[in-house]
Amino acid sequence: MSTWAYLYEHPGTDPVTDRHVLDRAGQRTLLVPVPDAAAAPAVAVGLVAEGVELIELCGGFSLPAAARVVEAVGGRVPVGHVAFAADALAGAAAYAASAGAG
Repeated sequence: MSTWAYLYEHPGTDPVTDRHVLDRAGQRTLLVPVPDAAAAPAVAVGLVAEGVELIELCGGFSLPAAARVVEAVGGRVPVGHVAFAADALAGAAAYAASAGAG
């Protein structure tokens, strides 16, 4: 069974108790909220210890925050970072502003 995780920011969440797990046809997917970007590196290291083979980060993570996750896992698993298409940038920026990410 292969296992991967998708990390996203959601204030006030606990990455262990608030995660969602999908197990189907040999694929296990973990949807893991982190309360803020600062928590993501430690959560990612914990996921690698649990056997996660790939980590994907929500596009809401800044490039420096994503780089900290990559550094934390030290090449043990690949880390992807969702990117927004050029025509979605205005909408993504508006969402970030409304969510307080400025």
